[in-house]
Amino acid sequence: MTEDAEPWLTIVGIGDNGLSSLSPEALSLIWQAETIVVSERLDTVLTGMPPKTVLNWAEGYRDVLDQITALRGTPVTILATGDPMHFGIGSTLRRSFFASEMRVLPSPSAFSLAAARLGWAIQEVDQISLHGRPIETLVAHLQPAARIIALTSDGSTIRSVARLLTERGYSGSHLHILEHMGGEAERLVQLTVEDVLEGEHAFADFNTLGIHLVRTPEFMSLLPGLPDDAFEHDGQLTKREVRAVTLAHLMPYRHAQLWDVGAGCGSIAIEWMRAGGRAVAIEQKAERAEMIRNNAARLGVPSLQVVEGDAPDALADLKSPDAIFIGGGITAEGLFDACWEALKPGGRLVASAVTLEGEMTLGALQAQHGGELVRMSVSRAEAVGRFAAFKPMMPVTLWSVQKEWE
Repeated sequence: MTEDAEPWLTIVGIGDNGLSSLSPEALSLIWQAETIVVSERLDTVLTGMPPKTVLNWAEGYRDVLDQITALRGTPVTILATGDPMHFGIGSTLRRSFFASEMRVLPSPSAFSLAAARLGWAIQEVDQISLHGRPIETLVAHLQPAARIIALTSDGSTIRSVARLLTERGYSGSHLHILEHMGGEAERLVQLTVEDVLEGEHAFADFNTLGIHLVRTPEFMSLLPGLPDDAFEHDGQLTKREVRAVTLAHLMPYRHAQLWDVGAGCGSIAIEWMRAGGRAVAIEQKAERAEMIRNNAARLGVPSLQVVEGDAPDALADLKSPDAIFIGGGITAEGLFDACWEALKPGGRLVASAVTLEGEMTLGALQAQHGGELVRMSVSRAEAVGRFAAFKPMMPVTLWSVQKEWE
């Protein structure tokens, strides 16, 4: 199948009011389809339609996908909720099929419907999904007075969100629970997080959550340089000031892939992801790998991939990165060569060293590949009896370089 294939796979977004929410074009495509794919929640909309082959995602995503693939070229229609390309099945199927094979007819997304009912400007709202995702995903979006619209797994998500907000210092925040938007059972419930936790509330499983956070003086900035005590660590931590400069040299951007080699407690990878990227943390010690997972969950990036093993061997099966940070082991035989070969053209590599041997290696690499060498000396004021004095930390040398475009 080529990228200019004719569309045979139709994905129709449908509202809570069923077929009555659809355009004549969408209805026609459903009637013409030889096979229809539905979720458990949408199977009732087929009542009264001519006999068709019906597949249900409840049978298992992989099994149903295999059946759809086997039907390639014949008319298949998938019924989805809202906008299939906004945290929906359409964007998932795009990984398996060319865009030219797909015809997508969206209905208003849950985000649009919720923003309309709450009177929130959707471009000023964070739109996230907690459906089938760790509740800690919300943490990276916790900012004073922020508005967030979130898809949920079911009614229990509401209480989990309220508990997390309370633990993170956002007591008093308001939750807007929008149930069955567009359907006969539509309901809007507005509560504080305290109301949710203290009361006996029953929420519909099919709901969307609007979150309006209170202002608070205690929050985690989205810019690099979180406090050192934000991370669980055993001393193997890139300190705040050095971390901020390191990330400035790495230049994070949305969806870019980072390898954090010799990750320690994962601080570089975590802050890269909080800036919008994706990351893999490679760490040889199991206890540190566990710390990385804990830190990632607590700081709102639970999808951080952690690979336990020694580099360069542990790098062999990883997807080529857009950027690499070597926080330890730059003198290890073959490590730089493996990283440099894997790095995408135009990608950036940053390496740090605190030993003379490490600095000598960075100097030799800079002479061969170019780039920039920076030595950082940071001192922090600490108490000395009744007075204070600056106590220096170990100087850190950074080498940053961009790989040539091919």
